[in-house]
Amino acid sequence: MEKGELSLIEIINEGGVTSASGFTAGSTYAGLKTEAGVPDLGIILSDRPANSAATFTTNSIESPSVTASRKRKKAGISRGIVANSGCANCSVGSQGLTDAEELASLAASHVGVFGDDLYVASTGMIGVELPMALIRQNIVNIRLSEDGGTEFAKSIMTTDSKHKERAVSFMHDGKTVTVGGAAKGVGMIHPNMATMLCFITTDAEVDQNFLQSVLSQSVAISFNMTDVDGDQSTNDSVIVLANGASGTEQIEEESASADSFIEALRYVCTELAKELARDGEGAQRLIEVIVEGAHTTEEARKAAREIASSSLVKAMVHGKDPNWGRLVMALGKSS
Repeated sequence: MEKGELSLIEIINEGGVTSASGFTAGSTYAGLKTEAGVPDLGIILSDRPANSAATFTTNSIESPSVTASRKRKKAGISRGIVANSGCANCSVGSQGLTDAEELASLAASHVGVFGDDLYVASTGMIGVELPMALIRQNIVNIRLSEDGGTEFAKSIMTTDSKHKERAVSFMHDGKTVTVGGAAKGVGMIHPNMATMLCFITTDAEVDQNFLQSVLSQSVAISFNMTDVDGDQSTNDSVIVLANGASGTEQIEEESASADSFIEALRYVCTELAKELARDGEGAQRLIEVIVEGAHTTEEARKAAREIASSSLVKAMVHGKDPNWGRLVMALGKSS
């Protein structure tokens, strides 16, 4: 949305991944985290096949959970997501992919779908295998509900101090359409994405190619513009599911409601990205960089990234020292 334009969306207070029709979610404590009773295993489920789109880490070392989800992305259709926290399932050899596939199968069996129908996501300690015995024993305790969005959002937290959710709605085809999301991540936050997971649901029927295009663009201007500590993770995943449960006509690039959907998805991604930065490990201030006068969008992005990732700029803001020369220095590095 350009500056000065009226918003096409409405914010849903306390909304999340189950705000959209046809989605349920839930979680349980399986023992992956050291703190007893804290949820660490969750599922999001669509009551019908949903078009899906995703973006993943560009780190050359990636979690087998990401590898498993890349395979599912190719199908373009999904029924949901199973995610765990406390263990990244990364740098554990071939066992990692075996465990990721079993995790999907266990979750699928529990909710009555096929293993290939569920995306897989993991976050937590690198170099530790998933404790599959604990997962097998406890995944059956997950109870899905239309009110389970917050419970799920809490289950993907690691060092986060709070769960992160957003949801908005807009009118399409005479009906209300909803877009909701949940995210986690406070460390290893640096473009492109970071040790963060973000899951977005919508009850709009959205053309799969258009869905992927809008997601990629939304991630580029939100999560990929976020920086906390300059480190990029092995596990980042942003996944969106569009199940059409609103009963509206399919949204395509040329649809009258295309701009509304774009604004909704961008808003959810941007607000969740801000929450990640605001909750960054050790963070006490949120810095937003606005670049004006750039010749191209890419030039503006480079400038914003250099400023946002500069340790000297961060120190300046933290110390409340208006040493604007550090901004000039960082800006000059971008050209």
